[in-house]
Amino acid sequence: MSEMFDHNAKQVVLIVDDTPDNISLLSGLLKDQYKIKIATNGLKALQIASSLPGPDLILLDVMMPEMDGYETCRRLKADPATADIPIIFLTAKSQVQDEEMGLRLGAVDYISKPISPPIVLARVATQLNLVRARHLLQDQNKHLESLVQDRTRKLGKMQDAIIMAMASLAETRDNETGNHIRRTQNYVAALARKLQNHPRFHAELTDENIELLYKSAPLHDIGKVGIPDNILLKPDKLTSEEFEVMKLHTVYGRETIISVETYLGESNEFLQFAREITYSHQEKWDGSGYPENLAGDAIPLSARLMAVADVYDALISKRVYKPAFSHEEAIDIMRKGSGSHFDPDILEAFLQISDEFNQIAHQFRESESYVPIN
Repeated sequence: MSEMFDHNAKQVVLIVDDTPDNISLLSGLLKDQYKIKIATNGLKALQIASSLPGPDLILLDVMMPEMDGYETCRRLKADPATADIPIIFLTAKSQVQDEEMGLRLGAVDYISKPISPPIVLARVATQLNLVRARHLLQDQNKHLESLVQDRTRKLGKMQDAIIMAMASLAETRDNETGNHIRRTQNYVAALARKLQNHPRFHAELTDENIELLYKSAPLHDIGKVGIPDNILLKPDKLTSEEFEVMKLHTVYGRETIISVETYLGESNEFLQFAREITYSHQEKWDGSGYPENLAGDAIPLSARLMAVADVYDALISKRVYKPAFSHEEAIDIMRKGSGSHFDPDILEAFLQISDEFNQIAHQFRESESYVPIN
């Protein structure tokens, strides 16, 4: 958040005039209420105005040698750093066209010489009150923006906590998975970052979408809550009938996300990714997966990323029906799945960053089930 305006500090008035008597008269008139800066020519005025802290108001003489007030005003208004400083012209010229020229260049007021002290004080006060009001409004807007950002951060954290709670609800049905959701969401994010500049994927894998993939990945197995314990926790190989029931976790997961969209009356990118991942993460590149036997690019990219993350983690994790494979063994098994189970380009990216997957697995390892790094 940028620095707030100090409303208690004296406001700064820059007097620009080449005549010492005029400078003395104006500074004597204003010095008790305002901090005074002085420039005796246009170039010096430009230098002072662009230096921090800049003036809050400029009293600018028109008739000056080398660079007159009009040209000085043009340059001040052309520079974004000084364009918003209000300018009051002071001049002996009193023709209507002279005043029109000054106002057209961006001046806020025009005071004729010889000056009337009450008029100068009143007009300077009016413009500086407007400056103070503008700063006050800007500060209030910054404060409101800060409050909104803080509330948005807190809301985002609450949403993330709810997502993790929902994902954990499914995972607790299978008490041997533990940190599986933590690992897989980090795998997905790492893989997406690796593929971000790949010509096949760069349009979809924006920074924003990678963040959404990271947040939605934990929901991939939320449909497990609908699978009976005697099938979900069975230590032996499932029968063909039981496996058909197990497949339904993808359908249950999608239905859960759809129910959220229906309740909201709309969808968004996060829910879209969550729906794709829950429903299609068991599809295979060659069309032999489930629930719809999708093949190739018909499988959503989010689900193809999830498939690599999910299978790798399943291989290195101890389950009731299998021991944990080492990282090296898992890599060898997955390499054989290129072009059949996995999108070849995604698997190639996985192989290139397999050490990062290993580090993630180590960071979120289980106390007993994960095979440590050799």
